[in-house]
Amino acid sequence: MKKDINRREFLKLSGTVAATTALASCGMKGEGEADEDLDYMGHHEGPVPTDKMTYRINPKTGDKVSILGYGWMRLPTKEGDELDQEQINLLCKYALDHGVNYFDTSPAYCRGRSEASLGEALEASGYRRDQYYIATKLSNFSPQQYSFEEGKKIFENSLKFLRTDYVDYLLLHSIGGGGMGPIHQRFLDNGLLDWLMEQREAGRIRNLGFSFHGDVAAYDWMLDHHDKYKWDFVQIQANYCDWHNEDDLGRSGEYLYNELEKRGIPAVIMEPLLGGRLSKVPDHVVAHLKQRKPENSVASWAFRYIGSKKNVLTVLSGMTFMEHLEDNIRTYSPLEELTEDEQEWLEGETAELIKSFPTIDCNDCSYCMPCPYGLDIPGIFVHYNKCVNTGNVPESQQAENYKKARRAFLVGYDRSVPKLRQANHCVQCRVCIPHCPQQIDIPRQLRRIDEFVEQLKQGTL
Repeated sequence: MKKDINRREFLKLSGTVAATTALASCGMKGEGEADEDLDYMGHHEGPVPTDKMTYRINPKTGDKVSILGYGWMRLPTKEGDELDQEQINLLCKYALDHGVNYFDTSPAYCRGRSEASLGEALEASGYRRDQYYIATKLSNFSPQQYSFEEGKKIFENSLKFLRTDYVDYLLLHSIGGGGMGPIHQRFLDNGLLDWLMEQREAGRIRNLGFSFHGDVAAYDWMLDHHDKYKWDFVQIQANYCDWHNEDDLGRSGEYLYNELEKRGIPAVIMEPLLGGRLSKVPDHVVAHLKQRKPENSVASWAFRYIGSKKNVLTVLSGMTFMEHLEDNIRTYSPLEELTEDEQEWLEGETAELIKSFPTIDCNDCSYCMPCPYGLDIPGIFVHYNKCVNTGNVPESQQAENYKKARRAFLVGYDRSVPKLRQANHCVQCRVCIPHCPQQIDIPRQLRRIDEFVEQLKQGTL
């Protein structure tokens, strides 16, 4: 966590600066009510265009790809964590009807249910197979999946679940986690990458690339071998908040993007909102953004920023709710590219303002899940970050809003995270750490949150 101001100053500031939009209370959502994130985004208003989507051309295939890509990770659910396929089908059809034609999934998403859900939704949409592009991944993360046979099985199962006989964009999933060792184990030493290249030649994979998180040395190695593997595209994390990151080039959008641009490799962008954190900013950051364009959503700034980069093929967004989808379609129908002044304002003043607050760098990607002890790690962090942004993390009992903030945090915590899945059940096994793309010391943060919760409950803060 980066703290350019101390916690007391932050809490004082976030409690006294008014927003230009009304924000929902942290975690205080009743059954059947809309998710509070929707209010936080401060949506565009007006009709959603059906024929003005911005497209980018894949230089290799000529694919006309919508600059808004649908990330099939954060899907709507029913009671008991069951996917709401009826709502998912509606979202998919709406996206296609409004010009979105790139859908990104993985065998690892939604506890293994994402690909089958997407296959069903695309088939139900009534659109022809040549009217959309499917991206999925070779997600052979566990040692039990490192063999050639297991890797091939994962790919064949993807085709079956997606109800297709070819994949438009196939990625080696999450290169960089753990450095070079996993690359050799997962793709090189077992001959799997050679086989995938053969599948590309056969047309079962139209574009072959990789997604990157972690050790920049692994990223550099993959690109240094571009002449051999001829990467058709690469998926990177990039946003205005981390565009300049000299401390960690593996998280520097500028470095990752420029390395692709100079080789002529199209960039697919993930986490343009940092897992939603750039749409759920503190009140006075909302006011800061609204001063420039009061009619635009908070999220639109992040999408316009990254979409203005010419080598970006598509920008992925995990759109759980129709309001998210509508807002993003408006932003990119058509894209109003940022001016040079606006880009500098976001990269500099705005990014520093956001970085100054003590949130946890969790993107809610769920790569740390499932926890062997049943904790809802992303849910805990998301709740904590929401409460930081709304000023509901009191410094002490002397804080002016202590009673309100205490109730909002504790009641919201119980509502958003079941008691048996809360931070106090962490045994510090550290199994989650290697899986976190943001390199968060998850057990340490869980212990810190648990101690804070106990202080609130006991009245000892």
